[in-house]
Amino acid sequence: MRETPRHTPFEDAQGLLFGAAACAFGVHLLTSAGLVTGQTAGLAVLISYATGWGFGPVFFVLNLPFYALGIVRMGWRFTLKTVAAVGLLSLFTMLIPHAVSFDRLDPLAAALLFGVVTGPGLLALFRHGASLGGVGILAVWLQESAGLRAGWVQLGFDAALFAVALLMLAPHMVLWSLAGAVVVNLIIAVNHRRDRYIAT
Repeated sequence: MRETPRHTPFEDAQGLLFGAAACAFGVHLLTSAGLVTGQTAGLAVLISYATGWGFGPVFFVLNLPFYALGIVRMGWRFTLKTVAAVGLLSLFTMLIPHAVSFDRLDPLAAALLFGVVTGPGLLALFRHGASLGGVGILAVWLQESAGLRAGWVQLGFDAALFAVALLMLAPHMVLWSLAGAVVVNLIIAVNHRRDRYIAT
């Protein structure tokens, strides 16, 4: 059987840059409209809303405890790429607001556009052996160590996060936020297929 080719370092670098930049722009859309999302990014958004701290630093710090799990469960290669992706996203989310602002941004449009740009960004990271860390790594570890399904762990976390969001945001804003999260997950579900993608 022919060995599956790996991405070159240059291909990995451009994939991580594109993925982090696309996701960072998605976060800018989201936070400019006062919306929230799921997973670790959503927790960072809520903390930034509650404290006034920037999303980028909060997201970077929240991810630090998960890297040890990443090394154990996913290996050094995956973890180092994930650290790079998280660092780039944190940096880009601090830079983009200085270059892009919105005079008018409808919340529902922002939520849908967030999904449209973030979905491909995450796909790029996944296909180049990285992630945005956090709850996803924890979910995989709990599945392997305690038998809890990773999907259910992530769903439970997101349910709790959106419940907290209801205490901070208007209900319709949480509903639009959910619409954006659905778009992200649909893009990933339809397109993240190893049997249709050869290079790793």
